Amino acid sequence: MKRSTDAILSTHTGSLPRPDDLVDMLYAAESGEAVDHGALQDRVRSAVADSVRQQVQAGIDIVNDGEMSKVSYSTYVNARLTGFEGHVHVPRRPRADAEAFPRYAEWNARQQQGAARIKRFACMGEVHYVGHAQLEEDIRNLKTALAATPSTEAFMTAASPGVIALFQPNQFYPNDAAYIEALADAMREEYEAIHQAGFILQLDCPDLTGLTSGQAPADMALRIDALNRAVANIPPDRMRMHLCWGNYEGPHQLDVPLKDIVGEVLSSARPMGLSFEGANPRHEHEWAVFKNLRLPDGKVIIPGVLDTTTNYIEHPELVAQRLARYAKVVGRENVIAGADCGFGTFAGTPMVHPDIVFAKLGSMVEGARLATRALWDH
Repeated sequence: MKRSTDAILSTHTGSLPRPDDLVDMLYAAESGEAVDHGALQDRVRSAVADSVRQQVQAGIDIVNDGEMSKVSYSTYVNARLTGFEGHVHVPRRPRADAEAFPRYAEWNARQQQGAARIKRFACMGEVHYVGHAQLEEDIRNLKTALAATPSTEAFMTAASPGVIALFQPNQFYPNDAAYIEALADAMREEYEAIHQAGFILQLDCPDLTGLTSGQAPADMALRIDALNRAVANIPPDRMRMHLCWGNYEGPHQLDVPLKDIVGEVLSSARPMGLSFEGANPRHEHEWAVFKNLRLPDGKVIIPGVLDTTTNYIEHPELVAQRLARYAKVVGRENVIAGADCGFGTFAGTPMVHPDIVFAKLGSMVEGARLATRALWDH
């Protein structure tokens, strides 16, 4: 993994806006409709190529495929793991932070009808990895898209065992611990294949924030241990992980404070990089956590300096200020500019217009340049 040795580097969290026609094809496949899979593969391939080109043109240092082939960052595993063939739907629970505002909850549910199309299935059988063909296609698409800029570092995202278990609960294994362990054993194949392809592996771990409960998970140590076992064969400097509290514009008044979880994550989880929210109104103040927390040797932080739920384009000087705060407490070489979360967490339900997404990314790049001048000139 590149570090900000000579300048503050920039990246993002993973998902980017998918073209409308691709969204329609993805949901048709998700719904079991007859789909021309050759045409779908071609469209994913061209969308990845376009996304990588746009990222490079915006000046992003560490790019990815935009998750173009995935309908969502976690439930894509329905097609890559056994155990979910029973198609037992998991009902969506109201968010804990919305319960105090019932009229808001009703209003927001109407806004988020698109996300309800994402199918969540309970685990009803043994979990094994069978997604080799889809993963190989993803790897091939990203490598092809990078051919014109071979020196560009790239990452690929994958769902952590814990987040799969959070949204696709266990109805087969004797307990949740056994389920998470089985998921870790199965997903190891995906993680190692991404690493062997030469990409940075990003593990999406929003379950570690107590995403749906408003409380830090009591079994956090178990979740981290399972993750560590699954990536035991991958060097820490070829991995990063992402934490978030839900990528939506909402109250968030029950979000677990970063200070309550970040110490254990940094000290226990193997990945070198840690991506987390740092730009939205609920979490921007938490840069100060690092004033009282020694960053472990060899770790790098990727704080969000862009809010991924608003169409405001952050001013480059604001981005630079945010980056400078972190750099002054953990060291400039240990900071990479990032976004709070993905810009396309669920296909077809964007909160930020696609044109504005890349304007925001461009502003982040310019802000990183401003921060670089300030941090290296003084």
